[in-house]
Amino acid sequence: MEALRQLVLERGPKLAVAAAYLVVIYLVYRYLVRILKKRWRALELDEHILNGLILLLRIAVIILAFTSISPLLDLPSNLFIGTGALLGTILGFGSSQTINNVVAGIYVLVSQPFKVKDYVRIDSIEGQVEEININYTSIYTPTFNLLKIPNTKIMNSKILNMTHEDVIKYSFQVSFSLDLPQEALEEKVLESTIKRFQEERETKDIRPPETYLEKVDRVSRNYMIRLFVPRGEAKRLFQEKNLFLRILAEQLEALKASG
Repeated sequence: MEALRQLVLERGPKLAVAAAYLVVIYLVYRYLVRILKKRWRALELDEHILNGLILLLRIAVIILAFTSISPLLDLPSNLFIGTGALLGTILGFGSSQTINNVVAGIYVLVSQPFKVKDYVRIDSIEGQVEEININYTSIYTPTFNLLKIPNTKIMNSKILNMTHEDVIKYSFQVSFSLDLPQEALEEKVLESTIKRFQEERETKDIRPPETYLEKVDRVSRNYMIRLFVPRGEAKRLFQEKNLFLRILAEQLEALKASG
């Protein structure tokens, strides 16, 4: 009993201070998590990245708590060194590529070159952004497949975002031989295609396609076609592009057949 009393007298104040440290650190941690969640959801950012940041914050808080109470409890220094070495070993086993992807994922969310449901072209890859997580960004491609792109590749790529004002403004090029008269080409092929397309498309209250002559070279005229589809409806965009090209081919064959 006397030994216990002596232990309380010797260790009691330090234990009380250590407990106070832990309470303060915990309260600060909870406050930071609450602020982080509130800010993250206000910006409508991806929950996967939020969970990753909270995990990193939790690890940092545990390390801070351990280093704060170690001197108060007279813990041996080799325990701290051993714990640090163990943590370093665990992190060392993690893939450096994965760590780079995490950093790149955070960069993508902060810089916001695109958001979920935006239609983008990343180098030669295009499609609708379906998810941005801690390692990869998922793209719904024109082949109706889901492609996962490492965030490190995205950070080092050219990005074209074709989504503006909640509308996908998609452009592609078509070429025609110089043998076709320009006036007949524009009137009987391009204008007629747009008219038929508007009649056959499912939703008719959307802005009609636009065309303009982009360039003329030695063998062809190159026109840029712009299609407009509501944001987040990539499948409709793929279907309507196919519809437009089918009608265009039919109108072109009709012009050639007419002589």
